[in-house]
Amino acid sequence: MSNDETGDIGTADTMRGRSGESRLKIWLLFRTNRFLLTGLLAFLVFVSFVAFSAALDPPLPSEIKSTDTIETIFSAMIGVIVTGTTLVVTISQLVLSQENGPLGDQRERMSDAMDFRTYTKDLFGSVVPADPSTFLGRLVAATERRAEVLDRLVRESNDEELIRQASEFIDSLYGNAKEVQDELEGAQFGTFDVLFAALNFNYGWKIYQVERMSEEFSESLNDDQRAAFDDLETALAMFGPAREHIKTLYFQWALVDLSQYILYAAIPALIVSGGMLTFVGAETFSGTVLSIPTVTWVVSGAFTITLIPFLLFTSYILRIAPIAKRTLAIGPLILRESQK
Repeated sequence: MSNDETGDIGTADTMRGRSGESRLKIWLLFRTNRFLLTGLLAFLVFVSFVAFSAALDPPLPSEIKSTDTIETIFSAMIGVIVTGTTLVVTISQLVLSQENGPLGDQRERMSDAMDFRTYTKDLFGSVVPADPSTFLGRLVAATERRAEVLDRLVRESNDEELIRQASEFIDSLYGNAKEVQDELEGAQFGTFDVLFAALNFNYGWKIYQVERMSEEFSESLNDDQRAAFDDLETALAMFGPAREHIKTLYFQWALVDLSQYILYAAIPALIVSGGMLTFVGAETFSGTVLSIPTVTWVVSGAFTITLIPFLLFTSYILRIAPIAKRTLAIGPLILRESQK
């Protein structure tokens, strides 16, 4: 048996631990508030613009006097803002329009949703929670309960290797489940907390290990132990579509928010661009601030403001794209090299 199949039966309890990526990267991509990240990007643009102007010759005031620098920059930004805002909002509405449809399609969607709730009701043995964080938490708790049953039954086996591998796997599952349940408790849908906690539960790897152990030790298992493995796999398999559904809802929620925020940011960006284009010239601002010409500060700040819609779009894509990449496969398919 190869090392990549049996060497790491358990995995880290967090997505960062499994991916091997830095804490800073995970914080920026997933945990940072999108407005804060937009502000950080805007600050980086502003400082870079001022630094270029201060370090390079000829200085910006000379350029403004001898060329139409302001007109070139801000006339171009007006076109970019209008075109970019329209395009982003159109794409968002196109994605959301997939949820619209005739009565028959809506009835089928409702039927599928109710069928899934029926399956999970059988798993829980009680009413299925309506709150997304509570629902996912109950699914994780169900896998934990079935893992406890499996652990108890496997310990009755005479196969020491089966007991060792199953114990290692179940200990890993307990730790992962505890971490996810703690993160889900009190998490409110609409924020990223619910989906981030769901991403931390690597159900696909767990399904693979259940299938592998069931096959590898098939001759050592009795009927009760096989049934326990099957029950645990069923509980893990229910988490997959539940997480994908929550992810889809989050994407739609985020796209609606993004469309609104970009429209809000586009209005002051257009006002600033138009004001700079119409009223600001070489003689409008004189003097210096911190040994840097005042006009440099003004142009740098105005340029940064006109970029806010794009920076806001960037901050959302920096979260949505990695999520989509990490959840391309549903089920026991491991795409990331660090998790193999």
